[in-house]
Amino acid sequence: MTKDYFPLLLDYEALKQQFAEDEDQIPANPTSSQSLNTDALHFDANGKDINTEKKPGLTGTRLRSYAFAVLTRKEYSKADLIEKLALYADSRDEVIQLVEELARENYQSDQRVAELMLSSQKRKGKGPNRIKLALKNKKINSELIQDELKETDWVAQAYSLKVKKFGKEVERDPKLKAKQIRFLQYRGFDLDTIFKVIARKDLNDE
Repeated sequence: MTKDYFPLLLDYEALKQQFAEDEDQIPANPTSSQSLNTDALHFDANGKDINTEKKPGLTGTRLRSYAFAVLTRKEYSKADLIEKLALYADSRDEVIQLVEELARENYQSDQRVAELMLSSQKRKGKGPNRIKLALKNKKINSELIQDELKETDWVAQAYSLKVKKFGKEVERDPKLKAKQIRFLQYRGFDLDTIFKVIARKDLNDE
């Protein structure tokens, strides 16, 4: 079985159906704090909520105060913070200027968000390709954590994941081996790492 047999470009949606049980599942029933009061919603012919109040139209110090309140609860990427504040602001241009200022003053930091995401994704067993994809979705440059990505032992990370899912035995059956490869590809590991992992013997067993 050669590396060329396995495509570098993945159909993540197809693989997700196969390995969905390994992913964090979104709760089917939201908590009370997350629930929407659907009884109070009324929609017009175009599907718009006719009872939705106008956005507050925050400007100046009120917008700045709201931005600080948001950032005290959670780290936001620059792109996400802009979208969050724009929901309540009078002017998107003012929001962009404010967020740029907050970034310069280090109240907002894509660097911190990237580092938090890296740590979180690694705990969830995600490889570098999935981590870079998650950062891209947040419009964060993966170069911000390039050193951390290079310093991580991805073979050890992938091997731990493989053992947890499939055990220590080196698989010989081509179909079962292919399943391990697809699983690790879906988790975001590259082929060089994967082929080292699926052929790796646990030295403690020798």
